[in-house]
Amino acid sequence: MDTTALTDNLGTFVSFVRSRTGDAELAADIVQECLLKAIRADTRPQNEEATVQWFYRVLRNAVIDVHRRRRVEERARSEWEKEWPVQVMPEDERSLCQCLFSVLPALAPAEAELIRRVDLEGESPASLAAAAGERLNTVNVRLFRARRHLRDQLERVCRTCAKHGCLDCECA
Repeated sequence: MDTTALTDNLGTFVSFVRSRTGDAELAADIVQECLLKAIRADTRPQNEEATVQWFYRVLRNAVIDVHRRRRVEERARSEWEKEWPVQVMPEDERSLCQCLFSVLPALAPAEAELIRRVDLEGESPASLAAAAGERLNTVNVRLFRARRHLRDQLERVCRTCAKHGCLDCECA
């Protein structure tokens, strides 16, 4: 395979993918992944024109895969949002384990802030990601880890009530 045909058209490939995803960073990532696939492929076109056409087909398939993954993630997020309230309601606040407020400072400051803003104040992970210039997935992973650390801390402090829901906790 003539890799020169691919490297000579990198900018065009990235533009092609960006026009279909709307995200310049994602487009660059997709092109990079596809280049690796192309280099590792067992069967490849032999001339320059066929190589470029073949690579566009690889890119189209990769873009379709990205859109499919996004739809699955959006459906999962939508189902999760239906199941869990975004914000703590005043009537629920009294049933929150009060240990939460004593354990929260024991977390790393960034984790405590993330939990405070998303779970207690109702700010969306998407708005946090946009404000910080990060990907939503990065913020969601950090939030997941922060919640896991909070759960671990609550289980150390509250023991039984933390494992069974911490509703109307009697902890001092």
